[in-house]
This record gives sequence, C-alpha cells and structure tokens, in this order.
Amino acid sequence: QLQLVESGGGLVQAGGSLRLSCAASGSIFRLNTMAWYRQAPGEQRELVATVTSGGSTNYADSVKGRFTISRDNAKNTMYLQMNSLKPEDTAVYYCNKFRVLLRDITYWGQGTQVTVSS
Repeated sequence: QLQLVESGGGLVQAGGSLRLSCAASGSIFRLNTMAWYRQAPGEQRELVATVTSGGSTNYADSVKGRFTISRDNAKNTMYLQMNSLKPEDTAVYYCNKFRVLLRDITYWGQGTQVTVSS
C-alpha cells in the first residue's frame, strides 16, 4: 500500500527553523531518489530538494544554503531541515519520489503546511 505522511510544519517567524519529516512506504522509498516539493497559494507545485538512495543531494537555488535534505533508508524516512526561513517559503510541503515531470506522479500525501510570518 502506498503511503506518504508528511509532518513537522507550522507557523514560524522569519529567520526561524522547522524540521519536516516524511514517512514513506517501502515501495516508494526503496532505491528511489526522493524529493521535497512545495506549493504556494496560486502557484504551481515546485521542486525544493532531492536526495538519492546514496545520500547525494541537490537544491533549488531559492533554498540553497538554508535547507538540508536527508534520509534514513532503514526507517523509510526523509527529512527537510529548514533554517533562516523567509515569508516566501510559505507553502504546503510534499514529499515523493523525484520525477522530472510532476504529471508522472499519480499519488500524493496530504502535505504539511509551513507558514512564515514577517
């Protein structure tokens, strides 16, 4: 059964930090490059960061140097440490497999809301 459960979001002031967690079913997590995505109100869903099964990472320019993605393969869990948060980081954050085309992803979890106040 597919499972993606995001947690850890909340309301934080600009400059603050949050740590998001993603619990995924093995069929999604195992051997896949995983990713965090986000969708702000009225905007398209966008890629934030990726992590390969071996731990190599990549980041969108907008979060580079502030966010850190990581994964625990033994626990089928992925994390996103977000520091120096900005109001423009406000969005619903989702985890999933990495796909170049989002339309190739047919299952999404409920996401977790991150709100950064100025």
